[in-house]
Amino acid sequence: MRLQGKIALITGGGSGIGKTTGELFAREGATVIINDIDAAKGRETEQSIQAEGGSALFLHADVTDSESVRLMVEAAIQAYGRIDILFNNAGISGVGAIHEIEPEAWDRVIQVNLRGVFLPSKHVIPYMMERKVGNIINMSSCIAEIGLARRASYSATKGAVLALTKSMQVDYAKYNIRVNAVLPGTIMTPFVEQYLHSSYEDPELAIAAIKTRQLSGELGRPVDVANAVLFLASDESSFMMGSPLYIDGGVVFGKDA
Repeated sequence: MRLQGKIALITGGGSGIGKTTGELFAREGATVIINDIDAAKGRETEQSIQAEGGSALFLHADVTDSESVRLMVEAAIQAYGRIDILFNNAGISGVGAIHEIEPEAWDRVIQVNLRGVFLPSKHVIPYMMERKVGNIINMSSCIAEIGLARRASYSATKGAVLALTKSMQVDYAKYNIRVNAVLPGTIMTPFVEQYLHSSYEDPELAIAAIKTRQLSGELGRPVDVANAVLFLASDESSFMMGSPLYIDGGVVFGKDA
């Protein structure tokens, strides 16, 4: 029960890593606030947690819209009085080299992946500052550290999230707020499955090629990332501040010659 009594807000909690993390947090004693733009999926996570005897509340909000996020955070504070843990997990993919990307598609990836970290943090942090305690985990990616073909918009946002994490930590350390980032490799989630089927003529061939990038020879699972997020959310990581945590199967620091 590493999160006993904690109140945790997870954006993008309706599926994949967010859903798995919410369920794990609840099993570890947290009350979990699930946010997602897809209300049906968000409520599925809420019900899944409750069915296992956990405590969960779904709050709908668009993480790219400041007023929507503000109202969500106020509802969470009204319900529970505080937010101890914020997991900025919501995100979308982006495919294409710079010359291939339409400006509207570029802006959408920036909006969700970067503004979607900024706004929940902006509206939650003042409550953490007031209590002088808090824990924020940002979803970056191992792509922040490597070059990968035709991922210009996605890599730009994930590199920015990593840099933002370090800057946030400097600003809020004096308030006893920790800010860290997780940097997953390719994780087999509904998000990735949809991307594979929309971007490749042969998704199975694409999966086989992606596996070769990872020393593990396998794609990651949502629970692999959820376990890392749990570690960062718990007191076990109390000396980690502004740190990237890699869950990438060896992509960044390994090469099988």
